[in-house]
Amino acid sequence: MPKQRRYTLGVCALTGAMLTGLGGCGSPQSTFLSAGTESAAVNTLFFWMLGGAVLIWLFVMGISIYATRAHPGAHHERAGVRLIVWGGVAFPVVTLTLLLAFGLWLMPELRREGEGMRIAVSGERFWWRIFYDTPAEPGVQRALPRAGVESANELWLPAGVRTELLLGSPDVIHSFWVPALGGKVDMIPGRVNRLVLEPTREGVFNGVCAEFCGTAHAQMAFRVRVVSKEAFAAYVEAQSRPADASPAPGRDAFMANGCGACHAVRGTQAEGGVGPDLTHVGGRRMLGAGTLDMSAANLAAFIAAPGHVKQGVEMPAFGMIPQGEVAAIAEWLEGLK
Repeated sequence: MPKQRRYTLGVCALTGAMLTGLGGCGSPQSTFLSAGTESAAVNTLFFWMLGGAVLIWLFVMGISIYATRAHPGAHHERAGVRLIVWGGVAFPVVTLTLLLAFGLWLMPELRREGEGMRIAVSGERFWWRIFYDTPAEPGVQRALPRAGVESANELWLPAGVRTELLLGSPDVIHSFWVPALGGKVDMIPGRVNRLVLEPTREGVFNGVCAEFCGTAHAQMAFRVRVVSKEAFAAYVEAQSRPADASPAPGRDAFMANGCGACHAVRGTQAEGGVGPDLTHVGGRRMLGAGTLDMSAANLAAFIAAPGHVKQGVEMPAFGMIPQGEVAAIAEWLEGLK
């Protein structure tokens, strides 16, 4: 097979593989499935940068082919200088300058302040603490505000509203990333970073920690539910209510085994702040920061041996508790909607 034909077939195969890979980018965690103003702008910038890179590559390769294949003989020194200056310097510099200007033109709109409720998100090993309706604090914040309506591992956002997120961490560096809504932002101990997200359509989207933070890093996920403004307001109001404090075997077992020392269930004597708030845990879709589906059986398995379900989790095992009590606790928690 001629060398030129092999080269052409290789380029076609590479292009086909790239297009095939892009065709699979359609999951709720895809950067190409834009559901927010920032992700749409990042996508636009990506394709413009890809186009600029392709133009530069084609131009430089075209000059190389011209100099080595089309006219392989000796070239005049002045002609060689012109090829280098125009093809290797001028054209790439102009193209990259235009791309830089386009990226800077996008930034003011992406950095516009939020207009809705402030939400604080704390990345912790290895889950997400969330406070809705976090009050504003003047000056430079060194620690993430722990105030508002507390929840965990499931973030709700109103569609069509620019919502400001305050991001921080009490332990190690994490990174907050919802690919379908916007870019990633680091969560650094002792510092509060801000991210404004404006979802453009309703749905459920995957979020992850994008910075290696320890053993369970790969299992530190969360869900973002984008709903209407009315549904969002109703959700936050419902989350602010205390849990059902009616007497139940599971509630008594929860208190008797010291679970309230680490977890809070508003409306009861459980006021721990080490682990996730469990006031309305049964209403969440996932358990263990995206590790398992929410169900009484999965709750029981997590309580008895959390390290088997999610290696590296800091919650101790409670396998010494009788299975009947574990099942009762799990059933009670699953009913906290």
